[in-house]
Amino acid sequence: MREAVAVRRGAPIAPSDAGISSTPGTGTSRYSFESWMSDPTEEPKPRVLFLNRSYWPDAEATGQLLTELCEDLADAFDVSVVAGQPNQNPSNASFRRVGVEVRRGVRIHRVPHFRWSKATLAGRAVNLASYLATSSIRAFFAKRPDVVVVETDPPLLCFLGLALRFRFGARLVVYLQDIYPDVALRLGKLPDGWIYRRLRRAMHGAYRRADLVVVLSEDMRDLLTSSGAPGDRIAVLPNWVDTKLVYPAKSENAFRRRHGLEDKFVVMYSGNLGLSQRLEHFLEAARLLADVDDVRFALVGDGATKGALQRRADELGLTNVQFFGYQPQSELAQSLSAADLHYLVLDPAIAGCLMPSKVYGILASGTPMLAAAPSWCELAQTIRDADVGFVVDFGDPGAIAERIEWAQRNRGRLEEMGRRARRLAEEQFDRPHITSRFAELLGRLVRRDPAAVLAAP
Repeated sequence: MREAVAVRRGAPIAPSDAGISSTPGTGTSRYSFESWMSDPTEEPKPRVLFLNRSYWPDAEATGQLLTELCEDLADAFDVSVVAGQPNQNPSNASFRRVGVEVRRGVRIHRVPHFRWSKATLAGRAVNLASYLATSSIRAFFAKRPDVVVVETDPPLLCFLGLALRFRFGARLVVYLQDIYPDVALRLGKLPDGWIYRRLRRAMHGAYRRADLVVVLSEDMRDLLTSSGAPGDRIAVLPNWVDTKLVYPAKSENAFRRRHGLEDKFVVMYSGNLGLSQRLEHFLEAARLLADVDDVRFALVGDGATKGALQRRADELGLTNVQFFGYQPQSELAQSLSAADLHYLVLDPAIAGCLMPSKVYGILASGTPMLAAAPSWCELAQTIRDADVGFVVDFGDPGAIAERIEWAQRNRGRLEEMGRRARRLAEEQFDRPHITSRFAELLGRLVRRDPAAVLAAP
């Protein structure tokens, strides 16, 4: 059996693998692909159609990553995206709410849908179902693509991908940021009954029928192969970070200065404040350290549980906890670098279903991380192998507080970890390294050479 392409721990991806040449100072790349396109100056670009609700100017991580990927692909491919309405737009960027616009070489088809409160399951379901309906109509009348790529916002896009594959005779790539419906069951959002079993059978069947499935970690790959997915059609590619956009900004940090944190030891959680993060443990650790004057807990972002977390912090009288909204992408270097230690959480129940994308921005900011995660997962192994932080048992606020106290007393050791973190981001997870490999996979699919798609370069 052929091995899937994987970004394995300690094995950097060389940009030259895909014929990439960087455009200085832009943080983007140009791809030539002479190896598979006989005369790129004469042949039309292959058309690639992406479907995902979140896209620029949405501040959610999946939307930002998809935006960067599509823009990096736009030189070699004719890229279109069927996107929905952003949940967060902290940069206040102007965009066309319905219709078509072109941005940085990518054609964006923006569709309308409901935007009810995400705090309730019903509201989230209506939002995602309405996007699925309007995006289906738009995609069915798109120009014929050579490749259709569906993500997981909403998870049922895999079924639309199969329909589009049949309609257009296109190749289908299922790009899984999370593995559904497994993650929904393990978070308690979906009961373990006949509905779940039928849905899982159908969704995993869709994954098996795709020409290529892209996942973020070996843990995710193992989960799919254990349910019958062919390993020779699964590519393991991590998410990435633009190390030109996110860099260490530790001295004279604007975020710390603006929020009165200059003389504090800042422990930060940055990202989605959702159900899967279980941030009540973070607040409990803050309660345990309430008497330590210079330690501050910062929660940066938004999500379904933000209101409940704020109420809980008030109930506990936590004056050492501060909440902040999503930061504009242009200010990520300042906000991520404002932390002395970043907090990550990965519930053991869902560790095989996803890989936190925030890891790579934290690394690029040169900041160590404290992960509440199972010791066997890829996240924990990466932190330990690279010596860029600490791992504690999930659900143990006492262990979280104890490690924070140690870190506060050993700042020189943290600085060493931060330097290693930055180096790891540059060598293994920089944006051109990963997006060039994605482009290479698409090129092989367009060439309709399935046997070579996952062959080692």
